[in-house]
Amino acid sequence: MAGLKSVSQAALVVLGIALIAMVQSGEAQVCTTQLNSLNVCGQFVLPGANSQPSTECCSALRSVDHDCFCNTLRIAARLPSLCDIQPLSCGANN
Repeated sequence: MAGLKSVSQAALVVLGIALIAMVQSGEAQVCTTQLNSLNVCGQFVLPGANSQPSTECCSALRSVDHDCFCNTLRIAARLPSLCDIQPLSCGANN
């Protein structure tokens, strides 16, 4: 259980860093608000989560602009190399 908590905290840190990087304009603030609404999905993205996302999670996900979501994922994917950490390999069994 402690491992899940640390993974969750690490994911929030990565998301936070990505959000900070995007806060450059009014559009970025809208993106930040949209991404913050995804907090209701937290329990569904933890390793071992075996339940279906809630209606609230699905609604929040639908409300996030495509570019906002994709740019955040791109930033998060680049962070390891920017911090001189080996690239992450995230296969289906990881």
